[in-house]
Amino acid sequence: MIDNKKTRNLIILVLMMGSLITSLTQTVLTSALPSIMCTFSVDAGTAQWLTTVYLLVLGIMIPSTAYLINRFSIKNLFITSMSLFLVGCIISIFAKNFGIMIVSRVLQAVGAGIIMQSVQVAMINLYPKEERGKAMGIYGFVIGVAPAIGPLAAGYIIDNLGWRVIFYILAFITLANIVLAFLFLRSIMEVKKSKLEIVSLILSTLGFGGILVGVSNIGAYSIISPLTYIPLIIGIVSLVLFVRRQLKVQEPLLELRVFKSRNFVISTVLIIIVYTAMTSASIIISIYIQSVRDMSAMVPGIIMLPGSIAMIILSPIAGNILDKYGFRVLAILGCLLLGLGTFELSTLTTTKSISILTIMYAIRMIGITLLLMPVTTWGLNSLKQEEISHGSAINSTVRQVSGAIGSSILITVMTTVTKQSLSTSKALAEIEGMNTSFKIATVIILVGLVISLIYVKDKDKNDKDIDCKESVLN
Repeated sequence: MIDNKKTRNLIILVLMMGSLITSLTQTVLTSALPSIMCTFSVDAGTAQWLTTVYLLVLGIMIPSTAYLINRFSIKNLFITSMSLFLVGCIISIFAKNFGIMIVSRVLQAVGAGIIMQSVQVAMINLYPKEERGKAMGIYGFVIGVAPAIGPLAAGYIIDNLGWRVIFYILAFITLANIVLAFLFLRSIMEVKKSKLEIVSLILSTLGFGGILVGVSNIGAYSIISPLTYIPLIIGIVSLVLFVRRQLKVQEPLLELRVFKSRNFVISTVLIIIVYTAMTSASIIISIYIQSVRDMSAMVPGIIMLPGSIAMIILSPIAGNILDKYGFRVLAILGCLLLGLGTFELSTLTTTKSISILTIMYAIRMIGITLLLMPVTTWGLNSLKQEEISHGSAINSTVRQVSGAIGSSILITVMTTVTKQSLSTSKALAEIEGMNTSFKIATVIILVGLVISLIYVKDKDKNDKDIDCKESVLN
């Protein structure tokens, strides 16, 4: 832990700058897809692979980051990953065909996957336990900036300067960040000479990769297609073998024994619930605005903007509340607000007020802000210091997988109900599917509320015993 405040602030500046850059690359590409389709003469299904392959590589990379964080210094790991991200941006700038663009996205995802984890673990280790809520609040603030400014800024740049300029800007900022990292980053954690568990890495790649590919194909090919169920079967079998191996080998790729902590288990379940409910909303609202209401593609971004701004403002506040009062109040209030906003979105009509949609989406985002970083911090705080990198990697993997699975399930529900609807018009059938999807999401959130009411405690006997043992050891 760094005691000098000036040094710590400079380190945080470098880390947050890296987080912002890698977060932006996920949000700006959505706006650039139509232009990229035109440049390379590909259809929407093909172009979507720029997003799919990015998420796939993230899902594959994240389980290995616990090893990387323990094996290499944060400074070397950060500079290496940002350099990979920079190379990916440069390749995007000069890409002559769609295949090269895919390669560039793979490199960007490898860099971003390492950055996501190394920054989260570094922030936890930079602050004492009683201030970690504040640390993750700062992290949440930066992560919230990307969806707020990304789509609108990207839209302006694409309309006036072309999509490649986005990657020029990202490359320039990344290069500046690498220089700052050379100058200001310091050692934060002790480096251990551990061995990479190759078999576990292969199994995790097949497991998480297979599940993400299979889930991504559900919407396009249906669950009964070989392109869907074969990757899913490979993924599930590989994950079962992966889990069994982690419990047997001396140096596991992911230390699954962190699930012995009750708080960590509860935090993981809540993360699954939040991401399942969260990821599909923006997609469904975009379809509703453009397909049902026949409005501009800019309208969904405007609807979501106040919620993103609320997330930016409230993330540090939520972190301070966690430090001072604990997670219980945040968990209950967050689930209530997320549930309220989601239920209201399940009442869509052909004339639903855009203002009401904007307010309800903002309420959802406030609920998500109260839950997302605080629940991660609360869960990681229940682990031993040497387990934090593994816990963080597990949390991030769960976020990626549950977000992909939850989104696919709810979108599949929407399309299935739409096809089977007896409504008199296509618009009404689509609305019926959307409302059903949001109702199911509401039920899932209510499960999270019940879990929060029963199991989330601010300080229980086990925590006191752990604190007592730590104080004796220190």
